[in-house]
Amino acid sequence: QVQLVESGGGSVQAGESLRLSCLASGYTNYMGWFRQAPGKEREGLASISTKIGGTYYTDSVKGRFTISHDNLKNTVYLQMNGLKPDDTAMYYCAANWLTVGFDPLSATWYEYWGQGAQVTVSS
Repeated sequence: QVQLVESGGGSVQAGESLRLSCLASGYTNYMGWFRQAPGKEREGLASISTKIGGTYYTDSVKGRFTISHDNLKNTVYLQMNGLKPDDTAMYYCAANWLTVGFDPLSATWYEYWGQGAQVTVSS
């Protein structure tokens, strides 16, 4: 069983930055960040292999968001720069240790989820 605790959400102005953190208790192979806005499906943003560091991004955040992982702290981060009002959503951390059916930006591939952190971007 893996528990995930997110932190770092908040309210910012367009163009500003935020960094989300997700502390994991337990072994993982992949960790990812997702977001869900009201009335929309959960969207995969970024994923990272916690063992070899490979990363994956959805096109809408490439060049603005960066995922990273600190092995000593067992924490994954999402650095978000150039935030836009469209980035307003609940952001979720996810983790997996199984690698069968590898699909790092699919919500259905992940076994464990955090409670979510609200990010609000005003214009």
